[in-house]
Amino acid sequence: MVVPVRLADTEARAAIDAAQASGADQVLLVPRLDGKYAKAGTLGEIEQIGRLPGGAQAAVIRGVGRVLIGAGTTGPGAALWVGATVLDETTDDRSGELAREYKSLVTTVLQRRGAWQVIDSVKQVNEPAELSDLAGYASYLNNEQKSWLLETSDVSERLTKLIGWVKDHLAELEVSESIQKDVQEGMEKQQREFLLRQQLAAVRKELAELDGTTASEEEDYRARVEAADLPEHVRKAALAEVDKLERTAEQSPEVGWIRTWLDTVLELPWNERTEDGYDIREARAILDADHAGLDDVKERITEYLAVRRRRADRGLGVVGGRRSGAVLALVGPPGVGKTSLGESVARAMGRKFVRVALGGVRDEAEIRGHRRTYVGALPGRIVRAITEAGSMNPVVLLDEIDKVGADYRGDPTAALLEVLDPAQNHTFRDHYLEVELDLSDVVFLATANVLDSIPAPLLDRMELVQLDGYTEDEKVIIARDHLLPRQLDRAGLGAEEVTIEDSALRLLAGEYTREAGVRQLERSIARVLRKVTAKMALGDDLGDSLTIGAADLKGYLGSPKFTPESGERTALPGVATGLAVTGAGGDVLFVEASLADKETGHTGVTLTGQLGDVMKESAQIALSYLRSHGAELGLPVGDLAERNAHIHVPAGAVPKDGPSAGVTMTTALASLLSGRPVRSEVAMTGEVSLTGRVLPIGGVKQKLLAAHRAGLTTILIPKRNEPDLEDVPESVLAELTVHPVSDVRQVLELALEPAQVDARQYAA
Repeated sequence: MVVPVRLADTEARAAIDAAQASGADQVLLVPRLDGKYAKAGTLGEIEQIGRLPGGAQAAVIRGVGRVLIGAGTTGPGAALWVGATVLDETTDDRSGELAREYKSLVTTVLQRRGAWQVIDSVKQVNEPAELSDLAGYASYLNNEQKSWLLETSDVSERLTKLIGWVKDHLAELEVSESIQKDVQEGMEKQQREFLLRQQLAAVRKELAELDGTTASEEEDYRARVEAADLPEHVRKAALAEVDKLERTAEQSPEVGWIRTWLDTVLELPWNERTEDGYDIREARAILDADHAGLDDVKERITEYLAVRRRRADRGLGVVGGRRSGAVLALVGPPGVGKTSLGESVARAMGRKFVRVALGGVRDEAEIRGHRRTYVGALPGRIVRAITEAGSMNPVVLLDEIDKVGADYRGDPTAALLEVLDPAQNHTFRDHYLEVELDLSDVVFLATANVLDSIPAPLLDRMELVQLDGYTEDEKVIIARDHLLPRQLDRAGLGAEEVTIEDSALRLLAGEYTREAGVRQLERSIARVLRKVTAKMALGDDLGDSLTIGAADLKGYLGSPKFTPESGERTALPGVATGLAVTGAGGDVLFVEASLADKETGHTGVTLTGQLGDVMKESAQIALSYLRSHGAELGLPVGDLAERNAHIHVPAGAVPKDGPSAGVTMTTALASLLSGRPVRSEVAMTGEVSLTGRVLPIGGVKQKLLAAHRAGLTTILIPKRNEPDLEDVPESVLAELTVHPVSDVRQVLELALEPAQVDARQYAA
């Protein structure tokens, strides 16, 4: 190499002077790395001494060979003298081939750097040793690498090492160029996209001005999406749709679909949540003020709030990535306040309330939403409810969940499995949205009249809370505190103008509207107040304040419709009073039995009253039991073998089914055969077996409430249903005498009147 050496350094100046004084004009150049001299150096000849363009004095030195540094010595002048041995170059058969490969690689590097003039110089070098020494000019080699080349005298070894280093450098260049190319393309794409968007905005603005309209910020979906507080996965999906919208022609029908989808996504309250009211006493007070009774529901909501407050106080967040939403199923007859209870729960928790009516829904898409490929596609009712609530943690009331149907369009109850499963609904995916929606913090309340029509897997997702109806005392409280003020307001009357006494409300609940809930009771109150309003309008003088007592109801509503009839119905043998549960709550039913004349020739049993299969089987079991055990009970069972038995349950237009009428049918047949009437104050329920065992049934609380409303005082229930009495209000139990029985013999002893005449007189 030929290099200029500045003579400002004292050592360099002394070396040049000593070389010229000796007449050899040669100096030794030794690299110094990390403060230490290398083992080898370069023997250089002084070509010229002069000044650089900047005026500094320098010497031009040409390297002529490698030397190995030896021990120090002495010589004339102030320069440093060392012993040195010139190294001879060694080559072999591989040197020529390695030189050609190395020259090709170096040419490639120089082409990429655009050093065309240097390429010609390199191509003129053919000697392998000289070619390898050109690496001294390579800027991509570090000092350690160049020092190694200086120390190595084997040309093939130098070329082999250089080929590897140049290949590594070329790989780095390719990566660097690829990155630079990607960056450049990205910048050009952004600049091009920005320019096109500016042009597009200008065109749209011009078109809007031609149409006489102005473009608004609402139409700029990209700005709306970027400004909205959306989760990252939703933002990504929304921006993808915005890109598609901007690429789609305005005349395409897909534009409307995309805009509708974007509007739906932007309307959803993705990160909006209301703070729960953690004042547990105030929440319970709100529930007590809004509803009389219903202690089970109130306790469950209070427990839910207490747990959430406890977790909040202790700084505990979500559990397993999910929040602690609740799913309660409120099951009970109509009019007991299931729907209105949802509003009270929301008010007690400080949450938004929204109602979703599911009665008659048969399309699965009503729950999960329609695919966007369909014309008029919409999100499902759950997503619409969240949008309507404006919060991600509302109280959602799924009303009439037992009336959901299924047809060729799918099964909505199957879609509700994911909605109501706390382990799954944190990633609920609506078919229309196609993005995950977190429902784990929603409190779902489902209402139903009966459990039979709710699929078992769906019922398993919900926590069942049974609402069995109100006692007469509770109805009076509800009517006085809630129904009467509301109906006074609707009738345009003031509380000081009309007063209905508690005795009148009790008569309305007991003899005018015998029901599990209070819906008919409210209608009766409304009817009374309408008549009062009409009389005022007709000019009747009712005074400044009208008080309506029990004796006044007949003038407004006529005679009572539900007078006690058990005594009349059971006055003759062969009639027994049973208890049943219907969709409207508990009810009283009568079972009648008779025997046909011997001349008919029939010896079986005839069943009427639109009975279901299970109830028909209960009648067969009752007949078989009496035929096999009648003699033990002192009954003339021979008539059953010779005459046809007829069992009838009145109200034939109403379907009836279930096993709980077994003991009632057995008692009716036993009463007929013995001639002993059934006691008028006695009602019974229970399934009967062929051995005379009384087996447990369901709905004990509803049945006892129905018996209490009907004025019955003695109730026979299965022995194994005795724990269910804990659910019955104490005020009702105090007025009833409940006998748990385990055998039909006990039922007959308690239910039948004492024998007064010969039983054969009735059987004849």
